[in-house]
Amino acid sequence: MKKQASDGVVIVKKYANRRLYNTETSSYITLDHLAGMIRAGRDFKVVDAKTDEDITHNVLTQIIMEEESRGETMLPVNFLRQLISMYGDSMQAMVPGYLEASMDSFRRNQEQFKSAVEGAFANSPFAEIAKRNMAMFEAAASAFQPGGAANPAPNAAPAATPTAPEASSGEGDVSALKAELARLQEKIEKLGK
Repeated sequence: MKKQASDGVVIVKKYANRRLYNTETSSYITLDHLAGMIRAGRDFKVVDAKTDEDITHNVLTQIIMEEESRGETMLPVNFLRQLISMYGDSMQAMVPGYLEASMDSFRRNQEQFKSAVEGAFANSPFAEIAKRNMAMFEAAASAFQPGGAANPAPNAAPAATPTAPEASSGEGDVSALKAELARLQEKIEKLGK
């Protein structure tokens, strides 16, 4: 029998032997599987198999501990000390809401920055430079294939022959890159305001 909460939340049962059972897939899983579900945007609830008590918080804390012990440290020591010092403090009740709002804001800013950067590069000299570099790379790689330069890669664009000033210094590309970087810096500063 597959058991799933009415709002699409996957129910995971934790047994006394510390095994986790995914009721959606009818299979035993690990903390790594749960971490993967989180990264994939799947919502789940972990319950004690015997008492049906919600133990999701404890399991999520275990996942963080596992990640931190693997060298994937994200939580600075000073932050952890400050967090521990808040337990029992009169402000303790406000901390979870503040941390959740801060993380939501961080995620929104991350998405906006990503969209701005992707949009900025879409029709920029960087996109054209990337295409030219790929064509040159494919042409160079074909020289190492049997038959050498006589057998260019089938999808490779012909390598453009640079003009004398570009061949000697590449100053045109450098100044175009500098101009594009200045333009991107302006966009980033506008996003920050």
